[in-house]
Amino acid sequence: MKKFDTASLVVIAVTFILFVMALFFTGFTHDLLLEAGVFLVSVKLIMMAYKSNVESEYIHQELKEIKELLRKISQDT
Repeated sequence: MKKFDTASLVVIAVTFILFVMALFFTGFTHDLLLEAGVFLVSVKLIMMAYKSNVESEYIHQELKEIKELLRKISQDT
């Protein structure tokens, strides 16, 4: 859960609430496909933001390790 910031959690909650409300107000008509599409786009954007955050942390950790190795090498010489 530490990967999700407060804004992402709010977007998830609001998107889900609006999707459920749309189901009740429009019913199971042809508009359901439109509502489901909007919901899936929102979920995809949240998943992409999560993956980007994970990759960013991984790269940051790798750069930190490289920096430490360079520091050790420069101290040895």
